Amino acid sequence: MDVKQSYRDLVVWQRAIDLTPAVYLAIRTFPTFETYALTDQIRRAVVSIPANIAEGQGRQHRKEFLQHLNIAKGSLAELHTLLVVAHKLDYLTPNQLLILEDQLGEVARPLNGLIGHLGRGTRPSPTTDNRQPTTVEAHP
Repeated sequence: MDVKQSYRDLVVWQRAIDLTPAVYLAIRTFPTFETYALTDQIRRAVVSIPANIAEGQGRQHRKEFLQHLNIAKGSLAELHTLLVVAHKLDYLTPNQLLILEDQLGEVARPLNGLIGHLGRGTRPSPTTDNRQPTTVEAHP
């Protein structure tokens, strides 16, 4: 009998959960005027990662799981970008950014692996359009 694995058993979910308090701790010292701007965006992005992994794993079909994993991957990229912006604004030190980037990588590796594993059974999208160009004649 094939028992469906819980999202809590997924290494990628566990690492995404571990990333969350690390990010929250790092943004505690951001200026108060950023509370409803950059800080809020960072919080939403970091929470979105494990939430989408869990939601996708709870879906009935592999395609839905894959879609939610790709959303989590997008949130991971968004989070990285926001952290780089925070660094550029001197809200994060170079060392803080480096530590967080290492943790982002710890989430990205199993996330990409799981996406690759689940994507093997789906039909790949064409990477090029092999149709011949056509000409359209203008009518006066």
